[in-house]
Amino acid sequence: MENLQKEEGNRFSKLKVHPDVVKLGFVSFLTDVSSEAIFSVFSVFLTVVVGATAAVLGVIEGLADFSASSLDYLSGWLSDKTGKRKPLALLGYSFSALSKFFLIIASTVASLAVFRVVERLGKSFRGPARDAWLADVASQGNRGYSFGVHKAMDKAGAVLGPILAFFLLKSLGQNMRAFQLLFTYAAIVAVLAVAVLALVKGKPGAPHARDNPFKSWKLLAPGFRFYMLPALIFSLAYFSFSFLLLKAYDVGFSIADVVLLYALFNLAFVVFSAPLGALGDKIGRTRIIMLEYVLYALMSAGFVFATAQWEVIILFIVFGVFYSIDEAQSKAFIADIEPERRGSAIGLYNFLTGLVYVPASVVAGFLWIQNPSYAFIFAFVIAVLALLTFFSFRKKFYVKIAQ
Repeated sequence: MENLQKEEGNRFSKLKVHPDVVKLGFVSFLTDVSSEAIFSVFSVFLTVVVGATAAVLGVIEGLADFSASSLDYLSGWLSDKTGKRKPLALLGYSFSALSKFFLIIASTVASLAVFRVVERLGKSFRGPARDAWLADVASQGNRGYSFGVHKAMDKAGAVLGPILAFFLLKSLGQNMRAFQLLFTYAAIVAVLAVAVLALVKGKPGAPHARDNPFKSWKLLAPGFRFYMLPALIFSLAYFSFSFLLLKAYDVGFSIADVVLLYALFNLAFVVFSAPLGALGDKIGRTRIIMLEYVLYALMSAGFVFATAQWEVIILFIVFGVFYSIDEAQSKAFIADIEPERRGSAIGLYNFLTGLVYVPASVVAGFLWIQNPSYAFIFAFVIAVLALLTFFSFRKKFYVKIAQ
């Protein structure tokens, strides 16, 4: 057994990451195969098959985005207070898996909205504890790379999931029976992910038994508190990805082709996630965060003018690169500037930005009704404002802390 553990450690050391990074990455891979097979078709299923309007989609997605962060602070604070990361992560993954069985019988706008919100609650509860676990096992010198490797494995599942959905819909047709079969397979894979995580040995953090959830904000590093201003501004521009899928559908992509675009976006994420993490380790994560805002602004501007399918394809790739930074490097940046209470910091970041996602998606939905370009113009303006705010704070608060 000891020799087997040494061989395992040597195998992972060749990837230059802690073994837990890869193990948690595999759990995330299976979860994303399940979740993204569903989400790649959800917006079109809701609007085209079930008959909801774009405004209703915006409301549902806004609520789902809020649900995806509503429990983050509680989960992160609990993981810091108790020092236990795995139990909280396992509970969150289990909750999401069980909710997917409800989707199999959901066929109305109300029932689909309930699924979307409930499933995201599980994501909210697992995320901070898992990310704090990752930050604990990664050194500062390769933290960005470690988060990048984990997120690349995560999104590899988001490539496979939509592809499986594509072939299933192609073979069975775009009907209710095909969608229900797809949702059944997705639920089974989600349960498998929970089983794998249950076998991983937990990595306890340092407990902070006396911490109070209502006072933890004052205990977090000043650099983190200042980072929240540009992060919250940027969140106003961060409407649901579902609107990008609708834009592709409007340009002329079929429902099945939209699924492939979603896979392409995730493939770009996988390809760039680890290299961008390594780049952030080398040049400083503040520069990577600014690149994140620049890419989102360029993508938003591009969708204002995009009318050809090849233009939409390029913009989906750009969005994949942006998202690889947003998902991984923002967490690595927070772990740098808040080394003591990482779960609380990541949880609070997710919770507060999630609050802003609600009006962001609702505004995007109503702007879309007037003219789809208005939603992207709004996103461009807000992203530029966030970039300018971050840059002005960077010199005063971040450089000495995070670089």
